[in-house]
Amino acid sequence: MTPEDAVAALTTLADPARAAEMAAYHKVARPYLGVSVPQIDALAQDWRNAVTLDERLVLASGLWASNIHEARVAAAKLLTQARIRPDDDRAWALIASWVPDFDAWALADHACKAGEKRLVANPDRVDQVENWTTSPHMWTRRAALVITLPWTKQNFPKPRDLSIRDRVLGWCALYAPDREWFIQKAIAWWLRELSRHDAPRVSAFMATHGETLKPFARKEATRHLT
Repeated sequence: MTPEDAVAALTTLADPARAAEMAAYHKVARPYLGVSVPQIDALAQDWRNAVTLDERLVLASGLWASNIHEARVAAAKLLTQARIRPDDDRAWALIASWVPDFDAWALADHACKAGEKRLVANPDRVDQVENWTTSPHMWTRRAALVITLPWTKQNFPKPRDLSIRDRVLGWCALYAPDREWFIQKAIAWWLRELSRHDAPRVSAFMATHGETLKPFARKEATRHLT
């Protein structure tokens, strides 16, 4: 299976009318085929089962390089897996190499979902993610919050997990004055999810930084607080 074969398989499912709707919705100039995410999921699962890890990494790299929306989604799906052996470092490096290419929320979120798995597998990688927080590229800064969402979800976090949780809250504080809508939305998303499992930390954050957030972000962040 080559990247060209995979793109051809995606193209056989193309829906021009849906592709036009997707292009209008995502508002980023790239090729769209009009293939649904469930269809991409099914293809990616078949490809993942049919190739070695080395071949999968080459396939994912080639699909991302095509710049076709559905091919980039498929690239992320190929690497969205809890355990990748024996070369987890290469999978993480490939996902991280895509971050500077982010230019829209959907592709960024699919890639970050793959990246989440690699961070949970090796939390030391959060050190690398911290470097993203000072990037001039807005989507890279946003990715630092989206890719660390697993640390909002533990009911019984270990000390190291609490340390990472507090570290990311520090990034949220750093971002709070940023007026960019997608950054504000990402802060609110992180805080909202955390409030389900650790309301005191969110309340403390809001007491200190809440007034710095935009009104919609404050409302979203505190939606589940009583």
